[in-house]
Amino acid sequence: MQRVAVVGSAGAGKSTLARQLGDVLGLPVIHLDTVHWQPGWVEPSREEWRATVERIVQGERWVIDGNYGGTMGLRFAAADAIVFLDLPRRLCLWRVVKRRLQFRGKQRPDMAPGCPEKLDLGFLRWIWAYPTASRPEVLRLMEEASHGRRIYRLRSRKEVARFLAAASNLRAEA
Repeated sequence: MQRVAVVGSAGAGKSTLARQLGDVLGLPVIHLDTVHWQPGWVEPSREEWRATVERIVQGERWVIDGNYGGTMGLRFAAADAIVFLDLPRRLCLWRVVKRRLQFRGKQRPDMAPGCPEKLDLGFLRWIWAYPTASRPEVLRLMEEASHGRRIYRLRSRKEVARFLAAASNLRAEA
């Protein structure tokens, strides 16, 4: 695995897994949140964002974590492995609330400068709706990109741990 796209609901553990995979596989990690957001939670235009992602995926080796549905297809097309953290929404909600408490008034390490942790009802609703509103599109894009790529759909913390252990073994064998 040289180019790994990690996706899933907020709170699924994308950034944590991306960091761990980067360490295990010796790959640079790109958290899309750090690239996408400008201070004060300002977003780039769609054109600017697409150009940025197009440039990023041209790299030879990477682990990229983040959703950003408008560019997911670009990342999947460039990846040799796609990891979908398809964890239960209650777990994702709990992790987001816990993260908010942990980083209250501070910036997470995987977030852009000038964007302190925040949480609002709309974001919580998005997480709750993810299985029916966003998952089908992720699965469709994964299916479209499945030819010639490793696809991992991880549905529990145990599956994530086994995947990471297997990735460690791949690195050891290389």
